[in-house]
Amino acid sequence: MKNEYDFSRAERGRFHRPGARLNLPVYLEPKVRAWVADAAQASGEDMGKLVNRLLKKEIKLAGSAH
Repeated sequence: MKNEYDFSRAERGRFHRPGARLNLPVYLEPKVRAWVADAAQASGEDMGKLVNRLLKKEIKLAGSAH
């Protein structure tokens, strides 16, 4: 890295997008990922859809426990 950077022509907020939605990556532990991959392949389902379905069930169960 340089010791100094020239920000004299910088523009504040140039890349800011109000309301932008970020999809953050989720990293699964290797054993969990392997299980999800096997289950998705066995059911012919996309891994992302399977994970979302499982999480929705977990959220529903957690909500009924409160």
